[in-house]
Amino acid sequence: MRITDLLKADGIQLGAKVSTKSDAIEILVKLHDKCDNLKDVAAYKEGILKREEMGTTAIGMEVAIPHAKSEAVKAPALSAITVPDGVDYESPDGAPCKLIFMIAATMDGDVHLEVLARLMQMLMHEDFTAKLKAAKTPKEFLDIIDKQEAAQFPEEAAAPAAKKEGYQVLAVTACPTGIAHTYMAAEALQKAGDEMGISVKVETNGSGGAKNVLTAEEIANCDGIIIAADKSVETARFDGKPVYSTKVADGIHKPKELINKIVNKEVPVFHSDKKADSSASAGEGESFGRKLYKHLMNGVSHMLPFVVAGGIFIAIAFLIDAAAGAPQDGNFGSATPVAAWFKAIGGVAFNFMLPILAGFIAQSIADRPGLLVGFVGGSLAAVGSTFAAPGGDSTSVSGFLGALLAGFLAGWLLKILEKACDHLPHALEGIKPVLIYPLAGLGIVGVMMCAVNPIMGIINTGMTNGVTEMAKNPALIVPLCALLAGMMAIDMGGPFNKAAYVTAAGLLANSPNDATYMIMAAVMIGGMVPPIAIALSTTIFRNRWTAEEKKNGPVNFIMGLSFITEGAIPYAAGHPLQVIPSCIVGSAAAGALSALFGCTLMAPHGGIFVLPTIGNPLMYFLALVIGSVLGMLMLAILKRPIKKEA
Repeated sequence: MRITDLLKADGIQLGAKVSTKSDAIEILVKLHDKCDNLKDVAAYKEGILKREEMGTTAIGMEVAIPHAKSEAVKAPALSAITVPDGVDYESPDGAPCKLIFMIAATMDGDVHLEVLARLMQMLMHEDFTAKLKAAKTPKEFLDIIDKQEAAQFPEEAAAPAAKKEGYQVLAVTACPTGIAHTYMAAEALQKAGDEMGISVKVETNGSGGAKNVLTAEEIANCDGIIIAADKSVETARFDGKPVYSTKVADGIHKPKELINKIVNKEVPVFHSDKKADSSASAGEGESFGRKLYKHLMNGVSHMLPFVVAGGIFIAIAFLIDAAAGAPQDGNFGSATPVAAWFKAIGGVAFNFMLPILAGFIAQSIADRPGLLVGFVGGSLAAVGSTFAAPGGDSTSVSGFLGALLAGFLAGWLLKILEKACDHLPHALEGIKPVLIYPLAGLGIVGVMMCAVNPIMGIINTGMTNGVTEMAKNPALIVPLCALLAGMMAIDMGGPFNKAAYVTAAGLLANSPNDATYMIMAAVMIGGMVPPIAIALSTTIFRNRWTAEEKKNGPVNFIMGLSFITEGAIPYAAGHPLQVIPSCIVGSAAAGALSALFGCTLMAPHGGIFVLPTIGNPLMYFLALVIGSVLGMLMLAILKRPIKKEA
């Protein structure tokens, strides 16, 4: 959705005279009302003010983007003002705001996040913001935005010139969460192509689905394809074309090197063994460990929405019962009708976690036939099926570990079955995917899980009991939380980060209790510290950073508070020996303090947006501040001032 689709000329006021933040909000709300964007002006304004109470929406660089998601909004829309004299908007860098956009979003979907992300990317260009501030008419203001969008997001522009001749290099980017790495790699590849004079088109496999999808004609006419992904993507369409597969981090850090591999014809031709859709890897030279990681991340990326949404609903149920004064017994969370509704719906979503995890691991290994064996294997792990009790035995529930085993083993066994079936008569080709694979696969996974569940159940129960006992002893739980929180900062979205997060989410799903809530709280705070530490450093120790780094730094306040660790990646990539150790120390300290203060978290994601679900929130905030400041101070020591400030 383009910015110019949401912003009308009547929603723009240039040269506004305002003396306070409240005056600016009042004008922007009135502009929305003038454009007939609101059902209830007072209710929408109340939503804006509540959001501001959580923290200023000023991002620095003389820009603010107040926003609210409200039932009072008719359709997603924007309003905007310029304030030549500036207004104090409590900006992180202390500068008065001269350019303010206000986002009005409906309750369905995440349009406000998409618009916010797009504005963030566009407003990073100082020449663009300068032109907006100097615009004389609303039409000129809109034209400036339209030109910047067309230049920065060429895939959305009408009939781009590159499409007429075809793209020389195509790429697909994907990461497990589909939020940050996916789009950072796409931007880096696109930018590198522009600098090299090579036409590049990038398909992003993000959390909202595939965008800017490569067409059959583009694939046929290109010189080759780059797959920068940490999860499996569909590759059968690239059959017969040079394909280079690598991790998503290389797309961010080595875009020119990847493009040159295609241009210089250093990439072998990929041949798919499937003529239909396939999610097999095109990287024939990948190590076994790398393939394991991609299969695991395919399961994790599909599992996360169920964990996050279900976990938050269950957390809301506990909050409702706590507010109602319900006794904290075995019925807590379901004592009141409203709480029972939230817990039931959240539980349904949460219960899909293990089948989804196992199903998509198996699908990554064995393609579509793997879904059945994975889903069933994950379900059998969740209920603890055995030969004596195929319907489930509570003492044999293998949980998260069992689902992992089910996904990998069932996927590989089905892959072997597919190879064996290649020797069957051609007349049976049509019934293999609808009869032979499902029937044999169900038998394989049923026998396998009934055999391993009792063993895995003992291991799973031992782990759960061990973590629960650790929570009773600060000498044990604090180091564990420090370790997991520190891991979140090692690679900021990579394997270590995901291992820590999946561990916490798995424990939360297996056995929700105070121990697992403490671990989840530590992991989230560990992921929030790195971007905030960077933002603090670029704001306070400005002589350590270039002009470009200082300009982009304040955005990390929002990234960090939103639990998007990846905001620190560009800084870690440019100064790894200074940034990474500082962030690890800051995150580990925050995680240890969180555990020491007894902070808990019932929702497995969300940053400050799930503040009501945090136990002991004031001390949690204190731990976040201490960890972030510690990371900033260590960074100030390790990173020397640059000789000439840009």
